[in-house]
Amino acid sequence: MQNKGAITLLAVALALVSLYQLFFTYKTNQVERAASAFANGDPAKEKQYLDSIANQTVYNFLGLAKFTYKECKELELNLGLDLKGGMNVTMEVDVVDVVKSLANHSTDPAFNQAIEEAVKMRVSSPKDFVTLFGEAFEKIAPGAQLASPAIFGTHEMREKIKVGATNKEVLDVVRKEAEGAIDNTFNILRTRIDRFGVAQPNIRKADISGRIIIELPGIKEPQRVRELLQGTAALEFYETYDNGRAFDAGDQAFYNYLAQADQKLAEVLQAQAKTEVVTDTASQAGVKQEENKESAILDAIKGEADSLKNLSRNDIAKEHPLFALLQPNMTREGLGTGSCVGYAFAKDTGTINAYLRMPQVRALFPRNSRLLWEMKATPEGLIGLHAIKITTRNGKAPLEGDAVVDARQDYDQQGKPVVSMSMNSEGAKTWARLTKDNVNRSIAIVIDGVVASSPNVMNEIKGGSSQISGRFDVKEAGDLANILKSGKLPAPARIIADEVVGASLGQEAIQSGMWSFIIAFVLVLAYMLFFYSKSAGLAADIALLANLFFLFGILASIGAVLTLPGIAGIVLTMGMAVDANVLIYERIQEELRAGKGLKLAIKEGYSNAYSAIIDGQLTTLITGFILYYFGEGPIKGFATTLIIGILSSLFTAIFITRLILERAAKKSDNVTFTTPLTANWLRNTKFPFLQKRKISYTISGIAIIICFVSLFTRGLDKGIDFVGGRTYTVTFAQDVQVGDVAEQLAEVYGSAPEVKTVGTANNVKITTKYRIEESGADVDANVDSLLYVGLQNILPAGTDYETFRSVNLQQTQKIGPAVAEDMTRAAIWSVLFALLGIFIYIMVRFSKWQYGAGAVVGLAHNTIIVIGAFSLFAGLLPFSMEIDQAFIAAVLTVVGYSINDTVVVFDRIREYRKLYPKRDDGQVVNDALNSTLRRTFSTSLSTIVVLLAIFIFGGASIKGFIFALLVGIVVGTYSSLFIATPISFDLSRRFGKKSEEKK
Repeated sequence: MQNKGAITLLAVALALVSLYQLFFTYKTNQVERAASAFANGDPAKEKQYLDSIANQTVYNFLGLAKFTYKECKELELNLGLDLKGGMNVTMEVDVVDVVKSLANHSTDPAFNQAIEEAVKMRVSSPKDFVTLFGEAFEKIAPGAQLASPAIFGTHEMREKIKVGATNKEVLDVVRKEAEGAIDNTFNILRTRIDRFGVAQPNIRKADISGRIIIELPGIKEPQRVRELLQGTAALEFYETYDNGRAFDAGDQAFYNYLAQADQKLAEVLQAQAKTEVVTDTASQAGVKQEENKESAILDAIKGEADSLKNLSRNDIAKEHPLFALLQPNMTREGLGTGSCVGYAFAKDTGTINAYLRMPQVRALFPRNSRLLWEMKATPEGLIGLHAIKITTRNGKAPLEGDAVVDARQDYDQQGKPVVSMSMNSEGAKTWARLTKDNVNRSIAIVIDGVVASSPNVMNEIKGGSSQISGRFDVKEAGDLANILKSGKLPAPARIIADEVVGASLGQEAIQSGMWSFIIAFVLVLAYMLFFYSKSAGLAADIALLANLFFLFGILASIGAVLTLPGIAGIVLTMGMAVDANVLIYERIQEELRAGKGLKLAIKEGYSNAYSAIIDGQLTTLITGFILYYFGEGPIKGFATTLIIGILSSLFTAIFITRLILERAAKKSDNVTFTTPLTANWLRNTKFPFLQKRKISYTISGIAIIICFVSLFTRGLDKGIDFVGGRTYTVTFAQDVQVGDVAEQLAEVYGSAPEVKTVGTANNVKITTKYRIEESGADVDANVDSLLYVGLQNILPAGTDYETFRSVNLQQTQKIGPAVAEDMTRAAIWSVLFALLGIFIYIMVRFSKWQYGAGAVVGLAHNTIIVIGAFSLFAGLLPFSMEIDQAFIAAVLTVVGYSINDTVVVFDRIREYRKLYPKRDDGQVVNDALNSTLRRTFSTSLSTIVVLLAIFIFGGASIKGFIFALLVGIVVGTYSSLFIATPISFDLSRRFGKKSEEKK
């Protein structure tokens, strides 16, 4: 092998990078264990501990780079919600509403008819809505102009759509505005999530335009999340007070109000410290609030921040309790100016809010003042507090977001990022008055009750056009511009799918996943030692360990999320990684039996195995990429681990094992590749595969007919991924009958939902379509509460709603009809693209379409039988056999795995035809099948052993997924020997020439 030094260097570099990346996970776990020990079971104390060290250095990498706990947390290996619990939400920005809004809700008949037609078209078309609308409009009103005043040529759009613009130009503008509305909604949702205080939230745009996916680990209040995410965004412009200056008669610098509040608060807290105020007074009864307001207030403060006990023992905090947490806006010259009055860490904002709400403290501030936190923290992690002035009688902002016509990111004369903004005529008048009255003061731009920016007014701004400068970069300026445009483009986002996984279920998934992983890993290591001897087996095991280490390191470095299907993907990758080593070892044994020396046998064994290894792994990669492209959430995670695992397996099998074996061969000639028990296993077999093909065709034909009969009579148990609905996984204290549960819920839902046992008899999965067509947080709350009402007779007496949600309700999932349609379409396309991609690759690689056709027939055979098995055994086996995204992933994995087997046989047929050009084609095919039988058995057995370990020890949630893989591997191994290869032989004999293959 050439360039051994380069290969060794690359392996060492990969190991160091993996170690570097995984150390972030080790450090965060170390810190969190310390926090757990400190809190002693108190979640509030644990969170307080972690917040307090968020910005402290916990990882010093070789003295070259220092990382805080917060930075380590961002770089650790992320666990999916199915492993740690939490909430996954899919939201959709309704582009239909955006298009209608841009046309000022035009009453033009052609416009509205085109909208309706485009809505129907998008169900079955991958095109974006604006394109579909344009196509529909052309059909309904050929020659009509979208730029007409009756449609998009409105007063508000006159600057973007010129008179006489073509329909294509208008559609380009509409598409750009719609994308801006989606970006704006994305930014608003991201801001709301940041304010929610979730650790490691993940928000991203989905591949489907208009969809936004949000993952919130550890969420325990899903209804609050739904309300927060679906609330209407409020954009407001307010006048402000100044921290260090007084402009109006009767006012004073706002710092003075804070100083008075700090002094008053110290008096109140010191008075309370002198009296016997016990914390359980308020907890005994809420009615005592009127008798002892101060006690109730302190109890509320204690609930928001448990750190007050520590503060009361601090001398500084005794004298200045407010300023101990809120740093006043000060400069070296004295008081800072502007609307920002102070800064605080995020963990202290709750305590400060509680202080400022105290009646004695609130009375010291002007009645028309309001204190709001800033959206963006400083690099030091401090959040600004701004003093807002209410100047209207109704308490509303003098100017709101509907006045903004357009906003964009721009640059000022110094080249610094700014936001250019323009308003409509009414807004321009109000803006001119506001800016005239507030020259040299700040005007706060508030979104959802948080200050996005507070620019200083230099002079009166007429005409409604102005620039906003502030402490932001280009990206932040673009985000603010999108927020400002929210008034112009109302794009309501609605939840079309969500899933809530309880922490206990997540913990169970981790334990079962890890056990299945460990057992499967040990079995694979033991199998290689048993089948290929100590020396060769040990080399394969070392490569497998390196493969696993690299795989986790790469997952951590790219920020991938590890899910339960992802763990299954890793374990399956281990089983498939064995295949490359098996191919190499079998070829080396052939060279040794040919009388070649050990070193030459190793060299030529590797060389001869490359073709089959690369062909087999590339075809599996095709299915992995298709899974990644069409899948979402856990399926994308499964595809990610599969793709990375295949690539790392190739590196370790081809290079790492070779380095080990060549080094061993230099030291000794006693390197063996078999054991006495396995040396002659399936060696020199002469099974007449082609002569038996009519029997195999008959068996497969009967099996396929049975599958089709079952599919047409029994059908499939389609999960909500494909039909839409809500599912709830509920655990009861005792075993229950599914009929009783369905009967109880029929009374509240109007019709009986589908109820299935999951794993044990006290675990049930409830599926209902009740109100699934409706959207809104109130609808979700109603369906959830009715579940509790319907199950009350089965739950233990006295179980309240909160206990039910936290103890009994393990998992909830909602899939809207639109998502179900998209998933169905994606599933069909993914399978078709996988088959097409494999057909093209094999046809090109082996220079004959008959090979590709035989492979695709075999894959279609496997797919039909796996799907048919789920129809035949649904309801008969003690685990869920729903057809969902995971099932489609299993089918595609079977496709990728079984084609790997078929390609190895095809590769050997091609090789034998070159070696033995005078042999009959039938004999060549039979010889090739028999020569690869040992490899087929070894690879399939090791993979089946791995899958059985996951099936037995893994969680109930993936048993159906693993069952599909098990059936697929068995059927796939059979089809590569008895279906795909014989079919390609028959097609070649009938349509092609019996000639030597030349490549």
